Amino acid sequence: MATTQLCSRRPAAAEEDPAKLRIPLAGDEVAEEKPRRTKRVAALDIFRGLTVAMMILVDGAGDEWPAIGHAPWNGCNLADFVMPFFLFIVGMAIPLSLKVRFGSRSKFCDLSQHSDDQRMPNRLLAVRRVLWRTIKLIFWGLILQGGYSHAPDQLTYGVDMKHIRWCGILQRIALAYLVVALLEILTKKAQVQEQSTSRWSISDCEKSFVHFKNYRMFGACVIVIYLATIYATYVPDWKFTVHNILSMDYGKEFTVVCGVSGRLNPPCNAVGYIDRQVLGTNHMYQHPAWKRSKDCTYSSPYEGPFRKDAPSWCLAPFEPEGILSSIDSIMSTIIGVHFGHVLLHMKTHLERLYQWVLMGFGLLILGILLHFTHAIPFNKQLYSFSYVCLTAGAAGIVFSTFYILVDILDVHKIFLPLEWIGMNAMLVFVMAAAGIFEGFLNGWYYENPNNTLVFWVQKHIFIRVWHSRRVGILLYVIFAQILFWGLVAGILHRLGIYWKL
Repeated sequence: MATTQLCSRRPAAAEEDPAKLRIPLAGDEVAEEKPRRTKRVAALDIFRGLTVAMMILVDGAGDEWPAIGHAPWNGCNLADFVMPFFLFIVGMAIPLSLKVRFGSRSKFCDLSQHSDDQRMPNRLLAVRRVLWRTIKLIFWGLILQGGYSHAPDQLTYGVDMKHIRWCGILQRIALAYLVVALLEILTKKAQVQEQSTSRWSISDCEKSFVHFKNYRMFGACVIVIYLATIYATYVPDWKFTVHNILSMDYGKEFTVVCGVSGRLNPPCNAVGYIDRQVLGTNHMYQHPAWKRSKDCTYSSPYEGPFRKDAPSWCLAPFEPEGILSSIDSIMSTIIGVHFGHVLLHMKTHLERLYQWVLMGFGLLILGILLHFTHAIPFNKQLYSFSYVCLTAGAAGIVFSTFYILVDILDVHKIFLPLEWIGMNAMLVFVMAAAGIFEGFLNGWYYENPNNTLVFWVQKHIFIRVWHSRRVGILLYVIFAQILFWGLVAGILHRLGIYWKL
């Protein structure tokens, strides 16, 4: 999407105000020469912490409160904002981390006084770090969501390689990070050469848009490939076998009739077809959100027994983090990169907010129009284009709000738990969102595995006091998980302990 440029020519060096050219950076990359830590962008940490907290909330209380859980198919609930928010934040962090000048001795990086080679002195080293971080993300994704970890509900571990789930949240983040970070690194040289051949000096503001044209071209290709594939691919009839041992239909084979193209319904879309052909149904997510749809159960949007006339595809697997949808999800990261470049190159708060708010509301309105005109519905499982616009626009507006409150107005203390979580996001994600810490606690039970400390706290402190399971579970997640891990992350922050990939 074209973005209105609010740029001005750079004044002479003697006229520049150095304070305006120095901005705090969120440097996640660690230099081998051990430079002093750069000052972080508090709004970005808080936004990251909020997203992790949202994930804990929807995973822990989504079954009791369907309005915050994933939409069964079309639509967009609170849980459906989590993944694109993560991808947007990853995109914002990429230009910030790669711009950090190795060996800088000041707590701010003066972006106007150093060349690109000084900021990122070793392109090969940067590529190696991106590849290594990608491998670590995929590794943890397979451990946590591939079926190896059964926490927190089961006291077992291990996965049958015939049924391992190859895709997941961290794997999708890894793909988007790999593609966009490499694009950021490998197009830097072309950007510098283009600027050096220009007859005119260009401002930092204009540099950001010169560099971002590469992303616009790449993003346009992604959108065209996604839309062409999803609407032009022919989806034939397909078969699957039920592998859920708790199902009455375990071991049975069913046939789903399609023979169409361009459909966006659950059984006959191109996203699912490509995943079935490449991944195989054994390696896809076995409990898709569509099982809570009205076509499958009268209890919708809650889970419940299937209707007697439920179509066979209600029993089928579907991969919400599949191949084609993950390719389109790169757009969320690309939009985040643009916001990061605006933060780097714009000189004033007003210029930054102008770009962010304009683009945020523009994307939000475009997504809403596409959905409510029935052109392209919101759909997280398909990662539809309207869903990209809605969630990326919302991410931009949320970040801009935090930027105003925290980095401009200095309303900071109330957001400290979220900031602490954001600074140790991987630790809180693994321990809380993935249920590893609860699984550890559940391993210490009394008389039977269902009588655990977690169960006792939920029942006697929250559910029984409020005489409501729905309210009790919601409060348990807020106080015993989100707030608890916010305080733990705060203690670790005071001790200087962080888990970074």
